[in-house]
Amino acid sequence: MKRVALFVPCYVNDFYPKAAMATLEVLQEHGFLVEYPDGQSCCGQPFLNNGMNDDAMKLADRFVDIFADYDYVVAPSSSCIGTVKYHYEGVTSRSDYPGLRGKVYELCEFLHDIVGVENLKFPPCNVKVGLHNSCHAIRELGLATPSELNVPCYSKIKTVLSRVDGLEIVEPSRDECCGFGGTFCVQEPEVSAMMGRDRIADHLSNGVEIIAGVDMSCLMHMQGLALRDKMSIKFVHVAQLMRGFEG
Repeated sequence: MKRVALFVPCYVNDFYPKAAMATLEVLQEHGFLVEYPDGQSCCGQPFLNNGMNDDAMKLADRFVDIFADYDYVVAPSSSCIGTVKYHYEGVTSRSDYPGLRGKVYELCEFLHDIVGVENLKFPPCNVKVGLHNSCHAIRELGLATPSELNVPCYSKIKTVLSRVDGLEIVEPSRDECCGFGGTFCVQEPEVSAMMGRDRIADHLSNGVEIIAGVDMSCLMHMQGLALRDKMSIKFVHVAQLMRGFEG
């Protein structure tokens, strides 16, 4: 049996543990021996985004030390997985990083590429969902392929979720950033909030009950805006939909 390490991003661990538990359950239901390695922490993305490579190196080296011996590493986050795959090069000093790099996956990517769509089995989930395509998922991991109109014409995320009976998936009219951008939302709060509200309004125009995605960081940003504006829309990770989330 393949050993899968569950990597839980720090913000998911602190604020959205249900997303982490749903990821664990989805992997276990598909026959994997899943372990949660002790000592894991932030992937270092905030440091890398701000040019603090010395601080990021410590976290990158720690990540490689912890996860290098597993068959796969899976996380409910495209941004953190993107950091490990594409931004540790030249930062970590560990010689086993190249071997680890090809074993790290975002959850939908893992289910699509490794498990195989035809092998996926999920409980039904009868809700209408607005799918938020995060920038890292599309432009870094390639989980969806943008068309000429900047709307994904093929999506691993949608393909995986299509195996959930009863789930109605609606995408926004435009595929744009939610405005979170990690530290961007701190550096440019007004622009960030405007972008987030635009995304929410686009989803609400489709009459959705829930907004879901592969990155809780994006959903956290929009959820905060929705709460401030007294909106009742819910925000969940796609793994929760795979476990039959009903609201």
